Amino acid sequence: MVRCFLIHTVCPVGALGSGESRVLYSRVFGPDEGVLAAQHQELIPEDRRLLQKEKVAVVARQVRSTVSLSREVSGRQLVETVPGEEVLALQEADSGVVRLRAGDPFSEEMSALWLGVQSLGFTLVCEPHENLLLAEGTLRNLTRHCLEHLHMLGQGSEVLLRSNRIDALLSRLLPHGQLLFLNHRFAQSLEKEVAAYMAK
Repeated sequence: MVRCFLIHTVCPVGALGSGESRVLYSRVFGPDEGVLAAQHQELIPEDRRLLQKEKVAVVARQVRSTVSLSREVSGRQLVETVPGEEVLALQEADSGVVRLRAGDPFSEEMSALWLGVQSLGFTLVCEPHENLLLAEGTLRNLTRHCLEHLHMLGQGSEVLLRSNRIDALLSRLLPHGQLLFLNHRFAQSLEKEVAAYMAK
């Protein structure tokens, strides 16, 4: 099962420090760990929400650090693409997997798959037994739809204002955090359904 999906910054943003990452969107699937963990049962819902927000921020910082290191080692220069070149940007995206140890930030060990598309990071946090190839295909598909339909690479992109569209994408491509095995026909019908919804 996928534990969470997040979109965050992976390059320095004016208001942030050099090692920080801003979470632009996050969606957590499955049971709330704060309810299940004995040490967090006495927390009020607002404190649980803040704890969950901090866990997502920890993942974003770890992925940002990994993306920066990957880009530094590869020596490739980041070339800004203009709106309409989303497919090219996705082909040139950096990608990888980060192992999240138990307790840092989740109670169990997790795997975080990431795609670094220019200044944005798209991350799926999966349980350790998940099929990582299937998760990578799902992450690439989600990223492609976000870039193409929501025009996230353009200047002044309002990711925060389009969260309902990202929620709709997730409900179709990653229902309740479950990775889907798609045959060609089902994938085509899903593509048409997503395109029709995004055209609204």
